[in-house]
Amino acid sequence: MRYEWIDEYLLSKAGVSKDLQADWNWIRYQIGGKMFAAVCLRENNEPYYITLKLEPAEGEFLRTQYEDIIPGYYMNKMHWNSVNPDGAVPDNLLKDLLDKSYQLVLGGFSKKKQQEILSSTVGVDTLRCCGTECSTLLKS
Repeated sequence: MRYEWIDEYLLSKAGVSKDLQADWNWIRYQIGGKMFAAVCLRENNEPYYITLKLEPAEGEFLRTQYEDIIPGYYMNKMHWNSVNPDGAVPDNLLKDLLDKSYQLVLGGFSKKKQQEILSSTVGVDTLRCCGTECSTLLKS
C-alpha cells in the first residue's frame, strides 16, 4: 500500500478508535462509534480500498478527476467513496479527504457529544472488539 502513514494519521485524531470488522475483513476507523473511514482488506490482508465519507457533490467531482476514486465499495454510493491504495491520488489530497470525512461524521453529533468525543482519550493504543493489532495488517 502506498499510503503507509494512514493508520498513524487517523489514530492521531481526537476520539478515534479502530477495530477489525472480521466478517468484511475491514479495518474501521470510528469516532463516537460511527465509522468515518475504512481500509478494506483482501483475503491475504493486503488493502484493496480506502473508503471514506464526503459531501455528495465533492465525491462526484473527485470521481471525475481521479480514476482511482470510485463510488463507495459496499457502501452508499452517494456519500461514500473508495480510493485505490496503490493509485495516483496525491497524499495531501487523501489526507484532506480523510479530514473532511472525520469532520462530517463528527459534525453529525450534538455539540455536547462532540465535546465529549474531542476530549476523550481514545487513540493509538485503543482497539475494540477483536483485539487484533490492525496496524500490523496495514504494513503489508
